[in-house]
Amino acid sequence: MNPTDHNDTPESTPDTVTETGSESARESAATGGELATVHPLRTRPDQHESTDSTGGESAPQVVEGRIISEYEYRLLTDEKAQREWRYAEYRKQAAWLARTTRTAVTHDRTVSTFKFVGRNVLVYPTLGAGVAIKRWRDTHGSSRYERMMRAAELAGDHDKLADWEARDVAEKARRHDRAMDWVRSPWQLAKAAGAVTVCAAVLLLVLGLILWVGGKGEFLGPITAVVDAIAFAVWFVITYGALLVTGVTAGVVTWLWNLGRTSQAVPEMFRPASQRNLDDVTITPSIVVTALRDLRISELRKKIEAMEDGGAAMLGPIRLAGCGVEFDIHLPSGVDTEEVKRKRRKFAENMGRHEHEVFLTTPPAPRTVRVWAADSGELDKPIGPSPLVTDPALTADLYSGRAPWGMDLRGDAVLMALLQCHLLITGLSKQGKTASLRALALWLALDPSVQLYIADLKGIGDWRMFKPVAEELIEGPTDAHCIQATEMLEWGVKEMERRLLAFDGDKYRNGVPRELAKPGGPFAPIVLLVDEAQQAFMNPAKDEQNNPYGGQTSKSRYFMAARKIHNQGRAVNVVLWQGTQDPTNDNLPKLVREGAHIRAALALGTESQSRMALGDKAVDGGAAPHELRSGLDKGTLVVSGEGVPLPPGQPSMTVRTHFIDGDDSVTVIDRAVAIRSAKTAKPQVEAPSVRDLLDDVAEVLAGEDVKATDVGARLRRLAPGYEPYVKLTAERLKELLEEQGCPVRLSKGTLTVRVRHVQNAIADRDEDTVE
Repeated sequence: MNPTDHNDTPESTPDTVTETGSESARESAATGGELATVHPLRTRPDQHESTDSTGGESAPQVVEGRIISEYEYRLLTDEKAQREWRYAEYRKQAAWLARTTRTAVTHDRTVSTFKFVGRNVLVYPTLGAGVAIKRWRDTHGSSRYERMMRAAELAGDHDKLADWEARDVAEKARRHDRAMDWVRSPWQLAKAAGAVTVCAAVLLLVLGLILWVGGKGEFLGPITAVVDAIAFAVWFVITYGALLVTGVTAGVVTWLWNLGRTSQAVPEMFRPASQRNLDDVTITPSIVVTALRDLRISELRKKIEAMEDGGAAMLGPIRLAGCGVEFDIHLPSGVDTEEVKRKRRKFAENMGRHEHEVFLTTPPAPRTVRVWAADSGELDKPIGPSPLVTDPALTADLYSGRAPWGMDLRGDAVLMALLQCHLLITGLSKQGKTASLRALALWLALDPSVQLYIADLKGIGDWRMFKPVAEELIEGPTDAHCIQATEMLEWGVKEMERRLLAFDGDKYRNGVPRELAKPGGPFAPIVLLVDEAQQAFMNPAKDEQNNPYGGQTSKSRYFMAARKIHNQGRAVNVVLWQGTQDPTNDNLPKLVREGAHIRAALALGTESQSRMALGDKAVDGGAAPHELRSGLDKGTLVVSGEGVPLPPGQPSMTVRTHFIDGDDSVTVIDRAVAIRSAKTAKPQVEAPSVRDLLDDVAEVLAGEDVKATDVGARLRRLAPGYEPYVKLTAERLKELLEEQGCPVRLSKGTLTVRVRHVQNAIADRDEDTVE
């Protein structure tokens, strides 16, 4: 049978089919599949010629094997198939090698190693050599002076141009003198060398003569010793010259490597990942100049490209300032500062910052823009709790102290001087206006001399914690509450006028002194605080004389009361604080907003609103509350005016105010109550044990009808420390007076004590006493 005949069936070759193959064939047939091609196995002759125990020839021995496929059989028998198989294996191995090599070459460790080696072996020494050459040229040439003269000429600074030109002339003269010295120096050096040689030879001969005469040596001994020393020096240099050259070379290379490492000019492909990430948040002169060049201001770009130093002369030193850096840009002639400020967003993004992380202001110097750029993400971090919360021993003094309000962009505490300052805070809804205003009022509450009159025209409890310390607290959004707020301001006007008439200008020529503003004093500071003041300005109600409570005409009661307090109130310690949202000319009249000494704005919608809130001067100087992020910059405001610790030459500053929640506010108020109680406890010894309420009320009314809350405040001033008057509310006063036959009725929604009712009650009491 031909062993290569692949068409033989297992039945035709029963003597050569293995048992294993036969069993497999039977199994395949039993399952209905096709029978595999069976190939005979070659056996050795000794396997077929063995005899059994009877001496006859035995059957061929069975050899174990496996069924192979047609392709495997061809590989075993066909040389062409073997070549094709080998070539396929070569291609597989080549593909594996390429894939493995690509993976190894592009691996992070390989790339970082390559960059490390290239950076330290090639880049740093090369950059260091460039820096060294540039320094040598600047030191021994006129390139530095020429560069500075071109920069001064482009900047239009003729004084600096003349100064650098004079320095250049002086340096050229110095170099000329030095060159002439080199021309004359060979002959001078030769003469000096000859004189030194002769003198040294004579000295050595004299020394040898002295030694020879004294018997201590030979006559030529000193000269011989000098010759031997010279020979040793020559031998040492020749022997260790390679080591010396190697050490000096290593030192020079190390020096150049260090220069290159600190040059900040490493190509991007050789920079490590950590340094590339650091560059994203680090402001360098090259980044600033590139950002200016790419602002698409043609004149600025031309001037920068014309500068020899690439625009570096425009920049002042980059200084660390809080959580960012600050620097000045001295613009060349022909470029307006407003052009750069209008490109604030593009400028910030060119430096790798968000718009809200870069602030541009205009210092007093001409053609100068001051830039403060925050570190990436720093402005999104909280600033920490207020000292009012963290320091339980903190007290307040309106005359000499300053209120901790927050932190500026540099990370410094912002301390506000609030004495005799009207205040206005405005912004969009839900930006932290009430919290910012309340943070200052909490500090005032710690001063027992300050009397707080608060009208919360939102009425959801934002100011309810002030109830124990406020002389009057109005809470509610209705027109009736706006009327009460208006009457509160009108009472402030009357108190202001009373103080103005009572003040002795001849005796106190420097204004109200501290002794008159003590707790319970006749000129104790009064702060009239109205939150959501736009409600009062927009109040449509009218009084009996048809005068509107709201509006901005000469008959508008709230408007006129605010104007009068703004005009004269501060002189006698009566000030008005207002908080309003979304300012317009209707809900925040111009005369009122311009009467505030301290003007602050949170995030606003438009530049026109920023001008309403802060004024044209502040906005023209760089104030931009309309560029704050609504909803993200809560509690961050731009403030300007008197009492604000503004940097020199800046009309405004950005403040990140402390947030004091309701629970912490209650804690601060509890401390304020304790301080005020301690201050008013001393006069209690002099107060009588029992006072007549009707007589005291008649005295404090002074012939006019007064609101019940104001009567309680006047009773406390009349009898400081008298226990029944310490926490006397309007409701409690009503109960006590009605017990003595004096009715207290509502007037325009407010409990009011009328003079005739008090007088009738006193008369009835006197008649009963007579009977």
